[in-house]
Amino acid sequence: MTEPWAVVVGVGNEYRGDDGIGPAVASRIENLHMPGVLVAISDGEPTSLLDIWTGFDLAVVIDAVRCVPPVPGRVRLTDIDLLRRAGTASSHSLGIRDALPLGRVLGRLPARIVVVAVDVACLEPGVGLSEPVASAVPRAAEAVVGELRRSERTSRPRT
Repeated sequence: MTEPWAVVVGVGNEYRGDDGIGPAVASRIENLHMPGVLVAISDGEPTSLLDIWTGFDLAVVIDAVRCVPPVPGRVRLTDIDLLRRAGTASSHSLGIRDALPLGRVLGRLPARIVVVAVDVACLEPGVGLSEPVASAVPRAAEAVVGELRRSERTSRPRT
């Protein structure tokens, strides 16, 4: 069995509408059984993220974002800087942005972090994704798989 070199982290809460996009995409990736890829779900709490991604060459994080103006279902593959820009915010009060400085200080960041950000429509309590966000699940999963395949060529499995 291949040691994991990459981790896919679905950030979100399936009981807050579109915030469940991260876990939905992570579940789809897990079903692919990609060698060397660990899949995890996180509520976005910073120390939880540190525990999940420490020591990996690559962390691909899928997260719901609220944008101004909103475009529900839009999928963007980017680095962490997207979540720092004005007009874009994670759907969590604490999350990836808060984990970064803590991870730097503690030396608990992966070598590289890529974010698959999906614009959301509804974050109200309830189960199920809105139609535009549900239709984005396959595109977001394709973005994750594409990034894993690109990065696999330059990363070497941990021993």
